[in-house]
Amino acid sequence: MFKSGFITIIGKANVGKSTLLNSLVNQKVSITSPKPQTTRNKINGIVTTNNYQLIFTDTPGMHKVKNKLDSYMDESIKLSLEGIDCLIYMLDGLKPFEEDDLKLIEKYAEKIPVIVTISKTDKTSFEKLYPKLTKLNNLKKVKDIIPISSFRKKNLDVLIESILKYIPEGQKFYGDDEVTDVSLKFLSSEIIREKALLYLQDEVPHGLAVVIDTFTEGENLLKISATIFCEKPAHKVIIIGKNGEMLKKIGQSSRIEIERLTSSKVFLELWVKVKENWRSNDVLINNMGYNKKNI
Repeated sequence: MFKSGFITIIGKANVGKSTLLNSLVNQKVSITSPKPQTTRNKINGIVTTNNYQLIFTDTPGMHKVKNKLDSYMDESIKLSLEGIDCLIYMLDGLKPFEEDDLKLIEKYAEKIPVIVTISKTDKTSFEKLYPKLTKLNNLKKVKDIIPISSFRKKNLDVLIESILKYIPEGQKFYGDDEVTDVSLKFLSSEIIREKALLYLQDEVPHGLAVVIDTFTEGENLLKISATIFCEKPAHKVIIIGKNGEMLKKIGQSSRIEIERLTSSKVFLELWVKVKENWRSNDVLINNMGYNKKNI
């Protein structure tokens, strides 16, 4: 008996959805950073064994819609819930569980199997978690409540066992060696954005986007030219840094990770441009790759 199915991971920003996805597929397919709303697209990670194929979808963190980019991410979340077999609702084990989370969990559990995971348990204790877990026990229609640590891979096997209870028999949707359905070009742009967010987290807010201008794959060399877009001239100065040092740091770190991903030498060229208020402009949003029609 072979099982195959689709599982969406949702939750608020920075609860650890992308880290969980990467841990499940044993490869980085979704970028992470300490900044909220790092994930902007729904991204699939694929786990295949002799007995099952599970397609997990990472989603942007749930948040209030303030601009066109937020609207795009909100639409990504809504579409990720269509036609799935199981939903993982992730809560942050280091924070209080809020009432709006509990209400959403109950709402989803009326329609589809919901498994609640509590993340970051390696950074807390059972004594601190216990009152929160007791609160979750009042959610009658939830299938399972599983404390996990994606970083230490604690209870991920328990999570998989729970998921499989709600996955139907079926055929493979992807090949055995596929771990994601996003392109190498997309992954490269996300890696560059991740490094920019990592090094600029205190200086530049969320208004960063990366567009790949050229992407040429040779036999032993991958040539990439990319533009980092920001919203203010002052941000451009920060991204470039004194004597170009910050941009060089972002480029070097990105190149190393892309080389690790592709097992190929990479020539990476980065540019920085200003597009003021691009997150609120339909045309610019589409040009940055956040077109709702392509979700």
